[in-house]
Amino acid sequence: MKVVLLQDVKAQGKKGELVTVSDGYARNYLFPRNLATPADAKAMSELKNRESSKQYHAEMALKEAKEAAAKVEGKELRIAAKAGAAGKLFGAVTSKRVAEELKTVFGIEIEKKFVQMDDIKQFGTYPVKVKFHQEVSATLNVTVAEE
Repeated sequence: MKVVLLQDVKAQGKKGELVTVSDGYARNYLFPRNLATPADAKAMSELKNRESSKQYHAEMALKEAKEAAAKVEGKELRIAAKAGAAGKLFGAVTSKRVAEELKTVFGIEIEKKFVQMDDIKQFGTYPVKVKFHQEVSATLNVTVAEE
């Protein structure tokens, strides 16, 4: 018997999947516990709609990531910092600071964990890779100058 799982079922599948199980298992275990529903026309229609919605949202997220990456690709981000006499910074420019500057300059909100860089401890220009999506990343130049 084909059923659509309403919850994760160990050794059968995840929520929303269409699986084939024995008739007795479905009638005596899955249906009484509301773990599954028979794979009739209504359930199949809902499953199809859910999958198409998930695919649409994934495509939109990819599109937004590509637009954001196009905004920053090859651009320069200037960060002012204080330094001592030898040109060494007080503290460091971290991925958190770069993420904050991306928000203020380009209007792009991104978590610091998606800014891939080492801490910057001296003045200069450094390439920084920013991941916007699993498939989309961009490289921008971060210039650290004296305040």
